Amino acid sequence: MAESSDRIDTSDLRDGLELNRWQAMKAVTPFLLLGLADLVLLLQWGLDPLWGFMILPPILFISVLAWIAFRTGFTKERTQTAAKE
Repeated sequence: MAESSDRIDTSDLRDGLELNRWQAMKAVTPFLLLGLADLVLLLQWGLDPLWGFMILPPILFISVLAWIAFRTGFTKERTQTAAKE
């Protein structure tokens, strides 16, 4: 089977975009800590621990999605296009 010659070169799409895991972690950490503090507060108020296991996965999932968005530059690309318009 022959290679397709109609491939698009995407190497220049990320030029000038600095991707940093540390900056992404600094942006997401306050939201993660707020969610975990909420979970601890609910458990201290006497909520059944099973509810804690039900609340924790969405908190972690949203935190990971936010980290990926900040890490890959998705949020920066959206704000730059809005500022240009």
